[in-house]
Formats: sequence, C-alpha cells, structure tokens
Amino acid sequence: RHHYRASVLFISYRMSVQTIRNVFSVEAGYRLSDDQIVNHFPNHYELTRKDLMVKNIKRYRKELEKEGRSPLAEKDENGKYLYLDFVPVTYMLPADYNLFVEEFRKSPSSTWIMKPCGKAQGKGIFLINKLSQIKKWSRDSKTSSFVSQSNKEAYVISLYINNPLLIGGRKFDLRLYVLVSTYRPLRCYMYKLGFCRFCTVKYTPSTSELDNMFVHLTNVAIQKHGDDYNHIHGGKWTVSNLRLYLESTRGKEVTSKLFDEIHWIIVQSLKAVAPVMNNDKHCFECYGYDIIIDDKLKPWLIEVTAAAPAPGRTTHSPQHASVPTWAWQSPRPQMFLRPGRKGTDFRLDGLLLGEV
Repeated sequence: RHHYRASVLFISYRMSVQTIRNVFSVEAGYRLSDDQIVNHFPNHYELTRKDLMVKNIKRYRKELEKEGRSPLAEKDENGKYLYLDFVPVTYMLPADYNLFVEEFRKSPSSTWIMKPCGKAQGKGIFLINKLSQIKKWSRDSKTSSFVSQSNKEAYVISLYINNPLLIGGRKFDLRLYVLVSTYRPLRCYMYKLGFCRFCTVKYTPSTSELDNMFVHLTNVAIQKHGDDYNHIHGGKWTVSNLRLYLESTRGKEVTSKLFDEIHWIIVQSLKAVAPVMNNDKHCFECYGYDIIIDDKLKPWLIEVTAAAPAPGRTTHSPQHASVPTWAWQSPRPQMFLRPGRKGTDFRLDGLLLGEV
C-alpha cells in the first residue's frame, strides 16, 4: 500500500509475525529498501508475550531503583511502588513456583488467574484459589515436578483483580490501540476510537463461579458462545461512552485523572521494553492494550497484543459504525493518519502519548 509521510512516498507491507521473523533472520539475508516499512518490530514479543512483558517491567523498576534518584521508583511503607504499581503481582510457572507459593500463603483466600504465555483469545485461562488446583493442573499436564520440567508450556499466574469496576453489574475491560513509530527516540500515539468489552453474565467474586468464564473473561472469542451474548452490539461500548458515563457518575476531574493514569501506564510500559527492542527504521507497530479498572478507579495493565483484530476475530456492530473498516484489519499507518491541509500529505490523527 502506498502512503505519504511528510510528503515522501513510502510503501507499507502487512506481514504476519512469522513472516517478520523470517525477513529479519540472519539466515534469510533479506534487506528492506529505504521506502519500505513493515507492521511489526522484529522482537515485538518483548511486550506482547505475557511473561516477557512482566519480566521487562520488573527489570525497568529495578534499574530505576539502582539509579537511586528517580522518584518513579519510590515505594510506600509496605514496599509497594507508588507510581509503577500498574501490573498485578505476577509469577512465571514453572520457574517461579516456590516464590508463588510463598506469596500465596501470605493471603490464602486470594484468587489467582493462570494464562499460557503464548496464547490469545482467552485460550487456556483458568482461575484458582487453592494450591491443590495447581498441583492437579501439573499432574494433568503429565509433569511430576515444577522444578525439573523443560517441555511444559510456560504460564503466568497473576493476582486476580477481584474488585473490578462494574457497569450494570458486569465486568469489562478496555482495548486501546497505540501506535509506536520509533522506540529510540520513543514516539507513541493513542488511537482515539478504543472500546470496552463486557462480560455477558453479572459479576460475582463467589468461589462457586470461578469456572464460569462468562463472568470473568471479557474476550469476545469466549463471550460470543454465551446464551446472553448480544450479536447486535457485541457487548461493547466506545471509550468515549465510558468517559461520559464516568464523568456523570464520578465527576470530570476523577475521570480525567483516570485516563491520564492509563496514558502514563502505556508510556511506562513502552519505556520498559525500549532498551531491548530492535528499533529497526523500517518498522512500526500497532499494539492492542488491555486495561482493567478496579472499583477504586485504579487502572491495571493486563496484557498487550501485537495486532488489531481482523474482521473474523471480532463482532462488527452498530457500535463500530463510526470506526473505519481498516481499523479492524491489520495494524497499518492509515489507522492513525488523515489527510492534511494539502491533498498529498497526511498527519497523525491520534493523541501523542510520549516523545522521549
């Protein structure tokens, strides 16, 4: 596809994650020309793979602590970060099993959520509130030891946000799209048309409903199979509607603070992976950020995906009527571009979140 950037013609290519790996592999010997750009960074998985995202954010925190002078690394009397506590407590299994058990025993009534590191659309996710459930999972996976295994699929286990903000009694999350044009210097933009995804069944923290994914998981791939799923609106709200709702129920100032905090989380997560990202000049990326808001209006970063949903992966509905068709296809520059004053150039049509 041909686009104009600062009145200079360039060609963007839509490539799958696997194709990107092949193109940038040493063995391939393929080199892009100056007028070609592609829609993924070579090692985008440093942010989009669940375990690596958490690992990089933890490393970023420790590096700021080592500097000693950064106010970002400040902690409260309980040892929690004042400004960088935006990811739920998370461990990698099987590697961090002993650390997880130690944390679990501090609060044995807590609920945790397990997710396979390399899967999406809610596949393989389940909730636990007993250590015996993990041991059963390990046995079912034909693994006798958490320490010695090497062929077992990696999981992350995170403290479950059991006090989510509810609307109409239902849990929801936010899907926000962020374009990164370069990591060094970091330049990122928020697409203005994000949306909320709602569960079809009213939320309850009851342990009897831990296995009911229609209560806990907002993924459309899960919810569309529920009896109460609405195929007309797809269980979605635009972010602008959410903002209006919060302004009317919680106030404008509180709502603005919430969205400022969400923007802060996104920028900090990108800064966390910037040092390890292969910042090839031929690459850009459109990330899908999944954010959950708790009942105290604190936003939590749950995960980041490497691609906007394709038409077959989400429900098109009247809620999406204002969103151009290409916004639901592969991440491409025009998602954030619109014609400028001249007919031959384009300008970014999104909120500039960070330029570092």
